[in-house]
Formats: sequence, structure tokens, C-alpha cells
Amino acid sequence: MADYILEMRGIEKSFGVPVLKNVDFRLKKGEVHALVGGNGAGKSTLMKIMTGVYSKDLGSILVDGQEKQIHDTHDARKNGIGMIFQELSLVPTMTVAENIYLGEEIVSKGLRDTRYMNRRAGEVLEELGIDVDPQAKVSSLSVGLSQMVEIAKAVAKEAAILVFDEPTASLSEAETRQLFKMIGNLKEKGVSMVYISHRMSEIMEIADSITILRDGTVVHVGAIADIDLDGIIAHMIGGTSDKKFDWVERKIDKSGADILTVEHLKVNAQIEDISFSLKKGEILGFAGLMGSGRTEIVETLFGLRSKMAGTIKLKGAQINPKSSKEAVDAGFALIPEDRRQKGLVLIHSVKENAILPIVSRLRAKGIFVDEKAADQIVENNIRQLNVRTDGIDKRINLLSGGNQQKIVIAKWLNMSTEIMMLDEPTAGVDVGAKAEIIDLIRGFADTGKGVIFISSELTELMAVCDRIMILYDGRISGELERKDIKTEEELQYAIQQK
Repeated sequence: MADYILEMRGIEKSFGVPVLKNVDFRLKKGEVHALVGGNGAGKSTLMKIMTGVYSKDLGSILVDGQEKQIHDTHDARKNGIGMIFQELSLVPTMTVAENIYLGEEIVSKGLRDTRYMNRRAGEVLEELGIDVDPQAKVSSLSVGLSQMVEIAKAVAKEAAILVFDEPTASLSEAETRQLFKMIGNLKEKGVSMVYISHRMSEIMEIADSITILRDGTVVHVGAIADIDLDGIIAHMIGGTSDKKFDWVERKIDKSGADILTVEHLKVNAQIEDISFSLKKGEILGFAGLMGSGRTEIVETLFGLRSKMAGTIKLKGAQINPKSSKEAVDAGFALIPEDRRQKGLVLIHSVKENAILPIVSRLRAKGIFVDEKAADQIVENNIRQLNVRTDGIDKRINLLSGGNQQKIVIAKWLNMSTEIMMLDEPTAGVDVGAKAEIIDLIRGFADTGKGVIFISSELTELMAVCDRIMILYDGRISGELERKDIKTEEELQYAIQQK
């Protein structure tokens, strides 16, 4: 019997520039193996080669000691390999059972055997501890349950190897716990798993072993018990980091006029009587459980939702943005939680995305954009924000998550923005890029502008915010000055109080 259920030897891949360079990766039966690295390190590319999404340029892949040719996803499935992608691949209009057997429907007498598929899907769901009706439409499920159905889909196809790519990025704490429980059950059944995540606490909790990539090469392989968080980060960035998530008290004129005042804001029947203010240069955190109303409030300020009641004053003047254009014209900017769906045009270039809000300003003659001025602005963005790209004309979807997020921020820095609102701005972003994004936020606030910062990661809230407002079930349940918070546990306790 082979020592490893899967081996990748000497894997190389280039997309014009080398992405993977002589990479070895080995996975034992029944282990959870963390694959870690900065944005652009090659993690997803390596896994896409394993699962047949990409083809390798050089190297070999062995499954149970036998060399295999994996040319496409069908070859991967045939060899028991499945991937749970960060972007869900389910069809919302179809049932859970139909999604689980999509492309591999069970046929009896020339017709789809719906009864058998429903029954078998129900057995798989029950075995995994997923409380979902196999006949329910996927569109009716939460993001967390949809993620669980993705896993059930792979298990139903008898996958012996599962790859998880940022599986908790959109999950609540309860859903994350359920996922970890499911992973533990799969491990007991002998399923081998590769776990990709930028959340280091998860890696330390759930993984048995770890492979660290940097710039397309393997820099560390070993048991998770033999390395600590600082060691992981050091391998990822190539040395000890001086970019710590340490909070530094900032000077804010508390007696000065408010840059933003919100009074008795009502968004819907659940979220009402929201009142807060923001001083010039202040970074205000919104903390709360999923569904507490954080996102709905900033979307209302940005004109994406109509307020039912209340007043909004920006620099003393009352405003009532009824669209995102009106909000932008007033001085608001929103970095949305889902940058790929709401923050970027993925088929467009870095340049086109960065200048999107200022195109009208760049029109030199009629309908034509002043390309020279546009190029200069975007090249300055890339230099100032340390964006890793081959050039301003590269398609934005080819950049890593951290670099994409920097471009989302850059396009608003190019505007006359007074209030920047950021909703989970570092989701799917590596440690180094997180520190750079936090520096950008601090720098923006230091110019006397206002920031509203939403994050589910308490370490980020505590690193960047001057004051933190606690939301619970659509209302403000508390407010804390950052200087008064001694430990992360204190903030966690406050969030859970009704």
C-alpha cells in the first residue's frame, strides 16, 4: 500500500510567467493537510491542477501510488478527487438532490429516477449531519447550508480526496463549527482533505500537517504541531514581519464637529432607531453577529437601500441618497463584502476598474478618455498601494484576492471621498496584504476623512478601530472605546450580549 493517497511531484505551471516551480505535494490517507501561502503564491493553481481545472506543464501526479493523467475535472472525479470551490457551483433553481447528481443523474428505463436520487441524497445528507430536505430548492438555503451541499455533492460521488478553498469565507461562527464537525466525521471515515485558508486560527485548529508556498515554490512541509503562527507567517513572507496587527492610539479631536451624523435610522422592520456619529479622522468599527444589521446600515448610507425613517447628515448638511450615484456624489464610498460580484468588473482590466468612477472626469474630448492621464493615475495607484500586477492592462480576475481588493480601494481613493465604508475588506486576503490594507485605511483616516469598518475578525477590529459600535439583532447594544478594550475576549463577550 502506498504511503500517500496522493502525490504531486515536480509540478510546474506558467501563464506567461512561472506560477509553480518544481512543486512537490503529498497527502496522507485520512489527514487534513493545510496549504498556505500569500496571495499569488500558487495554492489555487496547484489545487486546480490536482482537480483537472488546469493542466500541468511538467511533473507527475500519483493516486494510491499509481501515476495518473488528469486532463480535466472528469479525470479528477474518476480518481476520487473533488474540490469545494470558494465560489459555489450549485444551480439555485434546482433542488438539493438534483444538484448533488447534476451531470451524473440516475436513470431508470430511460427516465431520471428522481425518487431514488432524492432517497440517496437524503441518506448522504443524514450521514454528514446536514439537516436539509433533498427536495428543497438551493435558492432557499443559506450560504452555509449551500456550502454543506457542495460537500455532500462531492461525497455522493465517492470522493476520497476533498479540496476546500477558503470554505469559511462566507460562513457564520455556527456554520463554521458545523463545517469543522463535518470535516472531523469525514476524517474518521478515511477521507483525505486539503484545506486552503487565510485564517490562521482555523489552520492551527483543524489541520494535521501543512505545506507552505511562497512565490510558486515550497518553503516548508511538516506537522502542524511542530510550527506556531509566527513560524507560518515567517515562511509565508520570507522573514519576520514588522507589520503587526498592533493597535496604536490615534489623535482625534473629540470636541470637533461630526463629519457624519446618523439619527434614528430605520432600514426595515428589524433594523431601526440606529443613531451614531463619526468624527473627522475617526475609524468606527461595526461589530456583531451575522444578521445583526451591519451590512444593511452601510448599504442604506450608500443608497442601495431606501431608508424608512431617520436623518443622515454629512458635514452638517442633511442628505438622503436614493442611489449609489447620489451617495458617491455626496462623498460616500463602499467597499462591498463580495468584491468579485459587487466591487469589480472581472472581465475588465486593472486600469478600467480603477478609473471606473472617474471616467467622466477623464473625458478630454467628448466621449474619448484622456488615456495618458488615466494611465498616470492607475500607475500611481499601483505604486502607492503596492499592487502586484504585470501591468495596468492585465485583466483584474487574474490578480490575487489581495491585489484585487487594493484596486477596489484605489478606485475610491481616486474620488473626492469623505466617508469610506468597508464591509469585510480582508476576506480571502493573506496576512501581508491584510496589514497593507489596514495601513491604507489608517492613512485615509489620517487625512481627516471618516471610516466605517465592518469585520467578523475581532483581531482586525481591535487593530484598526478607534471606537467600536456593537450591533445585535438590528439595534445598537453597546459602544466601546478601543483604548478601554483590554482583550479580544472582552469584545467577543460584548458582541454576544443582547
